[in-house]
Amino acid sequence: MTIFSKIIAGEIPSYKIAENDKFFAFLDIFPLVEGHVLIVPKTEVDKFFDVPDEYLAEILLFAKPIARAIESAIPCNRCGISVVGLEVPHAHLHLMPVNTADDLNFTRGKLKLSPDQLKAVQEKILSKL
Repeated sequence: MTIFSKIIAGEIPSYKIAENDKFFAFLDIFPLVEGHVLIVPKTEVDKFFDVPDEYLAEILLFAKPIARAIESAIPCNRCGISVVGLEVPHAHLHLMPVNTADDLNFTRGKLKLSPDQLKAVQEKILSKL
């Protein structure tokens, strides 16, 4: 069981943004930028393009209102999207407020936000959903 499956199951607390029968969205607790959200399918599959077709077809539709909420809640040029999948063997999509392409650079250091800061970001995004 991956850390993401444990988060989905509620075994590990998270800053949940949205959920439906197929997907779970939550704040990355080690974000590249404030407002960095992860979307994971509830089915545990390692590689993004091994995810069942119906999930691939629906993940962007699930992400769309979250991306719009991020753009409204966090000052940015737009909401960027990325799939890397190297740190956790559970397919996932990154949504991040970006102003430059470097905001999507996963080799950069990650932010260290306090629980209060993460809760504030969660509330900002949720207020726009």
